[in-house]
Amino acid sequence: MKEITLKKYHGLGNDYLVLDPNKNDLPLQSRHIEMLCRRNFGVGADGILYGPLWEDGRLKVRVFNPDGSEAEQSGNGIRIFAKYLLDEGYIKGGRVTLNTLAGVVEVEFLDESGSVMRVNMGRPVYAGPGMKLNGIEGEVVNAHLRFWDNDYNTTCLSVGNPNCVIMLEEVTPQKAKTLGPYVEQAPYFPNRTNMQLCKVADRGNIVIEIYERGAGYTLASGTGACAAAAAAKRMGLVDDVVTVHMQGGDLTIEIDASGTIYMTGSVELVGTFTLAEHFFA
Repeated sequence: MKEITLKKYHGLGNDYLVLDPNKNDLPLQSRHIEMLCRRNFGVGADGILYGPLWEDGRLKVRVFNPDGSEAEQSGNGIRIFAKYLLDEGYIKGGRVTLNTLAGVVEVEFLDESGSVMRVNMGRPVYAGPGMKLNGIEGEVVNAHLRFWDNDYNTTCLSVGNPNCVIMLEEVTPQKAKTLGPYVEQAPYFPNRTNMQLCKVADRGNIVIEIYERGAGYTLASGTGACAAAAAAKRMGLVDDVVTVHMQGGDLTIEIDASGTIYMTGSVELVGTFTLAEHFFA
């Protein structure tokens, strides 16, 4: 019987399984992803990181949601995958540049163990020429869009993947779980969207609740934190360095004069899992 093993990591409670095609003979299919990510029947995860692959002379990772769909990238997933590459000896530390479906991402390790990283997430692209929305022309920044039962103060932008940031005076997990499915599937978004409910505490702190496309409610999101911080900065509500508070923990987001976003956060190894035979039958 062939043996399939995966490693599981989490970034602030946002957990991923790393499936390394160089060490496992398992053609990845949607049914495998869905089964593995189901918490009551599989290992349980917010997604699958498939790699390392090679593309244009660089290491590449593919990111899959629990429903089997492929995401452009994941902020927490990028940190997790970089940690995996270090743990498995693919890289030596310092810095690594990775290819994703959304483009090139640069990761800098800030400690010897590689548990804390600073990631160059690039510049956000706001709705308009670079991020098409159905039925809307131009940018959506601090604008009113209607979802389900109400009009919401909304900013739409891409940080490698589509995000809808909704500003509220109070944010709760229940509100995210209730509103999230309507926002994710709203007809404005041709490829669905991630949603962040955002409360600005002060000029250096925001609080967000997250509902992710293809994954549902999550405890943390790297790209979501970047999107919310960038939206708040664009609206003039926060300074250049923002601590983003999520249910799973905090990320530090920096936005420089050019608009480039830098994300700093931690990653922890959960363990190694060997799959039962029926997972790849």
